[in-house]
Amino acid sequence: MKLLITRRMPARVLTAAKARFDVTSREEEARVLTADELRAALRDYDAVMPTLGDRFSAEVFADVPAPRCRLLANFGVGYNHIDVDAARAAGVAVSNTPGAVTDATADIALSLILMTARRLGEGERILRAGNWVGWGPTQMLGTHVSGKSVGIIGMGRIGKAIARRCHFGFGMEVVFHNRSTVEDVGLPARQVGMAEAMAQDFVVVAVPGGKATHHLINADAFAAMKPTGIFVNIARGDVVDEAALIAALAQGRIAGAGLDVYEFEPTVPPALMAMENVTLLPHLGTAALEVRENMGMMAVENLIAHLEGRDLPNRVN
Repeated sequence: MKLLITRRMPARVLTAAKARFDVTSREEEARVLTADELRAALRDYDAVMPTLGDRFSAEVFADVPAPRCRLLANFGVGYNHIDVDAARAAGVAVSNTPGAVTDATADIALSLILMTARRLGEGERILRAGNWVGWGPTQMLGTHVSGKSVGIIGMGRIGKAIARRCHFGFGMEVVFHNRSTVEDVGLPARQVGMAEAMAQDFVVVAVPGGKATHHLINADAFAAMKPTGIFVNIARGDVVDEAALIAALAQGRIAGAGLDVYEFEPTVPPALMAMENVTLLPHLGTAALEVRENMGMMAVENLIAHLEGRDLPNRVN
């Protein structure tokens, strides 16, 4: 069975895949599949391991009406770059890698809370530029984190992991907004409406990407935040109306933001890069070797199940 792996993988993952498949592995670190490569992937391979940015859209499937490919074993939990309805109509299964990314992504959320609240990125820039003149009682005063409140938008696996860290690690009051009722978060927490969740000291977005959540966080959502509120996004970039975020920051309607994802990544608006009260990370949510290995091995498990005619462990369509 011919398998296309669209991006460079950890050695352990590649070895496991080659043990069971005829593998073509693109030696690309970040370059996504082009329009022609997307269509060739469906046409020329039995299965594909795509990842973030490889946009298998409805138009791509329409151009390959009888694809040879029967499985897109996505490397990653988010699969909003794949039109799962179009894939289903074409007879192509889609799987993902949930669970493997939960703790690493939650850790990044807490990193962004701390970095933005305590002005850590700004402080490092001052020091590296040789502009630090010594300690002072009023130097670079930030926002205390312990004991504050956090509103979590999306209480799935990652949202719950963030809540645990905030509550048990920092004694924070946790409220959350979720489309469906969550019966047991595993800690003291209140499910509230969007406006109340946005009105906390810190707001963290942890919803899946896709049509249902596109621009979920818009100008109205930012209007509900406190002027002292800090906004964090570790979900998908297009969950947030980036122009509305920039306006809220520029007009001082919120105090700061910590971002690991961007609406049009890898493009980051110059307006965001110019703001000292914004922490910007290059999509590092799962960037730890053991996490990426676990993601890859989970994708390979889905591929092997497909090869052997078994139910996919992590099918999404």
